[in-house]
Amino acid sequence: MSTDPAQHEYRVLASEPIHEGRVISLRRDTVAMPGGGDSDREVVRHPGAVAVVALDDQDRVVLLRQYRHPVGKYLWELPAGLRDADGEPPLETAKRELAEEVELSAERWSLLTTHYSSPGFADEMVLIYLAEGLSATGRPDGFEVEHEELDMTVERVPLTEAVQRVFDGDIQNASAVIGLLAAAQARATSARLRPVDAT
Repeated sequence: MSTDPAQHEYRVLASEPIHEGRVISLRRDTVAMPGGGDSDREVVRHPGAVAVVALDDQDRVVLLRQYRHPVGKYLWELPAGLRDADGEPPLETAKRELAEEVELSAERWSLLTTHYSSPGFADEMVLIYLAEGLSATGRPDGFEVEHEELDMTVERVPLTEAVQRVFDGDIQNASAVIGLLAAAQARATSARLRPVDAT
């Protein structure tokens, strides 16, 4: 059996901005490919996001039903949000989003997973946290509920039921699918979770 060839260096030969939006930007990169050729790749730049599996003392998870325009329907999701506050550590973003969206805080935090949501064309990384020891809290000063959040439904669902809803196709948001399955596996196996400041 032959040994693995040396890893190719995928150098960016040229880069052209295509679009600058409020949240995302799009560029076209020309990248050196194995064998001496090159190829164009369109890349969506994204600030990243966080999501929270918030579990209460009865092993119920907090789920949101929110309208998502790109897919044209309501999706069941975890409390989540963009990492769009300059210099804010991701854990602080997760804490803020939990308070803003469902008016909860948590005593204990763990990092469940990190994933790239669509690495074929986007650099968005999502950090999913496990939040336990929930208690009621107010929304942060200055935060106003608006747009799709005015129409949002909040429920607490047993974790086992939420996992079944993933398999039933009722929960399709990627971060919710990943977070719920990871939380259930962590509970079932006492998996070792990373520190909250890991990436």
